[in-house]
Amino acid sequence: MTSTAPASTDKKAGDRAALIELIGGYMTAHALGLAAELKLADHIGDSTRTSTELAEATGTHEPSLHRLLRTLAAVGVTTEPEPGRFSLTEVGAQLRTDSPDSLHAFTRMFCDPTLFTAWQELGRVVRTGEPSFAHVHGKDIYGYLADHPELSALFNEAMGQESRISADRIAAAHDFSGVEHVVDLGGGDGTLLAAILGANPHLRGTVVDSPSGVAQAAEVLGAAGVADRCEVVAGDFFQSVPADGDLYIIKSVFQDWDDEPARAILRTCRAHMPDTATLLIIGSVLPETASAETVSAETRIMFYTDVNMMVTSGGRERTESDFRTMLADTGFTVESVAHAAAGPLSIIRATPAS
Repeated sequence: MTSTAPASTDKKAGDRAALIELIGGYMTAHALGLAAELKLADHIGDSTRTSTELAEATGTHEPSLHRLLRTLAAVGVTTEPEPGRFSLTEVGAQLRTDSPDSLHAFTRMFCDPTLFTAWQELGRVVRTGEPSFAHVHGKDIYGYLADHPELSALFNEAMGQESRISADRIAAAHDFSGVEHVVDLGGGDGTLLAAILGANPHLRGTVVDSPSGVAQAAEVLGAAGVADRCEVVAGDFFQSVPADGDLYIIKSVFQDWDDEPARAILRTCRAHMPDTATLLIIGSVLPETASAETVSAETRIMFYTDVNMMVTSGGRERTESDFRTMLADTGFTVESVAHAAAGPLSIIRATPAS
């Protein structure tokens, strides 16, 4: 039967549904967090499983699990080819722990109640300009992770999974032919440096991060077969950085810090790195203005991250003009900005100012 409702009514209904779907975003996050906790994707694997089989495997209440799986199907994580039977979509397959593209730890980390409770104080953040994480948990996020080793390990694994997705793209996006020694500042478990050294056999590298940040670096670099060309340094890039590099990389670090701490990192780099060295800042670069009509899904993630940093650490994402100002203020000259050069990540190339 053809609808006789006026087009304006259909438009209003669609707009209403779109807003309600946005409101329900937290429900999707909770559903995904539980799916990761239960390792539903591992139990489904490449097959199609019934909700009864999955309930037995996970020790859950079958009717309730069935409803969760249907909801995951509605948002594109699973499919239900016939009633009560479920398989994974390509999106859902990223929740498998054995997938090379796994985001299992990433999902668990960012759907953890520790972060949810901090987000519940978003109103306080907007009113005061102060991150809520320390207000809720008594310490900033890094101090909290230091006191909770299991969550810290999950965080490090999550960051490694995020880096793994972009590492090969970054290694291919920049010409390393004239470089001898790469220093990756805040490089965590060495995932990015391993990809760069693997693609460039002439390079040697150094990965620098906090003691907990580099805890798995030796293992990652060893597995990649590049440990003999790489040094792991547990250090503090607010205090010093290795002085013998000719290319310094800072990936997805500045988003963790507000402007003054970010400038402090850059001043330390400028004070210690050779005048002939190059700095690559790799990460999100926000468009100067935001619009749902022009912003892609990958770019929308940058805006989510921006507010998440505001809530958890007081950090921020930045526009190109923000980066240019910050670099000029700390003794650098921007040579180039390659937007989305490595997937959604941009590459800013800067050199010490004369």
